[in-house]
Amino acid sequence: MPVIAGVVRESAPGEHRVAVAPSALSILNKTGAQILMEAGAGAASGFSDSEYAEKGVRLVKSRVDVFASANVLLQVRGLGANPEAGAADLPLLKKGQVVIGFGEPLTSGAAAKSLAATGASFLAMELMPRITRAQSMDALSSMATIAGYKAVLIAANALNRMFPMMMTAAGTLTPARVLVIGAGVAGLQAIATARRLGAVVSGYDIRAAVKEQIESLGARFVVLEVEAGSAEDQGGYAKAMGEDFYRKQQEALAAVLAEQQVVITTAAVPGKKAPVLITRAMVRRMAPGSVIVDIAAERGGNCELTTPGEVVDENGVRVFGPINLPSSVPYHASQMYARNLTAFLLHLVKDGKLQLNLEDEIIRDTLLTRGGEVVNTRVRDFFSLPAIPTDAARNEG
Repeated sequence: MPVIAGVVRESAPGEHRVAVAPSALSILNKTGAQILMEAGAGAASGFSDSEYAEKGVRLVKSRVDVFASANVLLQVRGLGANPEAGAADLPLLKKGQVVIGFGEPLTSGAAAKSLAATGASFLAMELMPRITRAQSMDALSSMATIAGYKAVLIAANALNRMFPMMMTAAGTLTPARVLVIGAGVAGLQAIATARRLGAVVSGYDIRAAVKEQIESLGARFVVLEVEAGSAEDQGGYAKAMGEDFYRKQQEALAAVLAEQQVVITTAAVPGKKAPVLITRAMVRRMAPGSVIVDIAAERGGNCELTTPGEVVDENGVRVFGPINLPSSVPYHASQMYARNLTAFLLHLVKDGKLQLNLEDEIIRDTLLTRGGEVVNTRVRDFFSLPAIPTDAARNEG
């Protein structure tokens, strides 16, 4: 059966991205897949239907028609990442269909089970292994790049002073001091963006190994006398530390924060609540007019005062808890995500057919549901689900 890839308008509230941008169609065409798309799916990202039609995409009016005809569905937010509106798609899914997208697999166990019950196979982009072969498919890193960039723009817009040093007829203006906590993809992009805007930037991370990366961007690496031990899991992602470590970290960070006008926090652990690194008392030591932008807001926040989607004022210091930052830059976010997604699909299609080869680490690690079961070992272990027979994970469908 030829691959028919379907793209629908994203239904999650506030989601403006689209799974496939016109610029990625050249990659998608290499799979030999037919592309079916709900009319208007790219409009919120700035892409017109005509751009897709010119590249051979077949446009249909109904979302239902896409689900009915496509054997592969390409989404930004699947059910787990779109818990309310996404539930409406469950009756449309069929046994044997393949769905690829974000699915929050480590925080939405119930959604994974609901997806499994449809008989569809879901491949979660969050579970993409951090290995060299999968770099072109790493959508989390792509979206983190945008989040780090946009967080700095939010801070620059809200700050009561300018970022760069300026020598003017009215005197010299001193540069803003910015601290970025966490030197993952988002943090490094935040450092680079703040430096480009002319701020004096410092970076902190519990992993001493990132010191060189922070300094290569022109920022100062903040050293805290806190014993961290290993701070990464086997997949290269951050892992949760003990309460005693976070308490000591807060104490050491307090004096550093008091000297900053802007703090960007990016510390998140997959499937866990974000660690609280900044307390109310620490915020109160910062000068009025200062700004904190907490990228980890959707995971509970790195600041005790963070409220997802809102701005909290504490003694003149504003704490921003932005959610879904990539969606606020939908044009380029869609382009980047589409490149990751289509590179993944190209990896899955062999000789014009979709093949879920579980001997392949990339496919095995991202496959969440198949044959009516949640088959991903990492997810089953996370939710303490009983082991399933090996054959169940290998059944077609």
